[in-house]
Amino acid sequence: SRSARDHLRALAASNRIPGARVDAVLEQTGLAEVARRRVGTYSLGMRQRLGIAAALLGDPEVILLDEPANGLDPEGIVWIRTLLRGLAADGRTVLVSSHLMNETASFADHLVILGRGRLLADTPVREFIDARVQPEVRVRSSDTAALGQLLARHGHDAVRHPDGAWTVRHTRAEELGRLLAQEGVPVLELAAHEGTLEQAYLDLTAAEAEFTAQPQEV
Repeated sequence: SRSARDHLRALAASNRIPGARVDAVLEQTGLAEVARRRVGTYSLGMRQRLGIAAALLGDPEVILLDEPANGLDPEGIVWIRTLLRGLAADGRTVLVSSHLMNETASFADHLVILGRGRLLADTPVREFIDARVQPEVRVRSSDTAALGQLLARHGHDAVRHPDGAWTVRHTRAEELGRLLAQEGVPVLELAAHEGTLEQAYLDLTAAEAEFTAQPQEV
């Protein structure tokens, strides 16, 4: 097999792309130091980077990537996030197809979900999550009894844990914090648990047999 540099040079020549772009994308994808190695010796993550380098070779305005984090190690995943955000910040349109919901939510701002040939969702990521996953707040007080009474008095949907903390559903940390301050209840912990894209997706597809696991008869 040929080297990564030779592979990109061949692609550049066949598509009339300036040769200088080869060095540029090798640097951009972190492959410059291994560019002379044969592609056959590359790991899955390195091959993934090479594929991304090929996609960027023509300096496109619109970039379509399928599972770009596939095969990448933790450092590579951080790199791909930074790369995609940077490309978008440059004014490019970046379209990513992925099954890694929560990873995608870390860099995407808009979401499209397709299923059975239908458009199931086309919305900003944050709006999609907020519409389908109710927020929760974890709260703990040195006065456990007062906290429990306050939550009951105000009709909060809350669950108490063995460590004395409560998970309060359908509220936000700032709202609950104001209420605790007004009532004079001491606070040891107040943490918002935001919904995830994965949770929102599962809520959307809960009624779709195609997307949900069915119990198997034995």
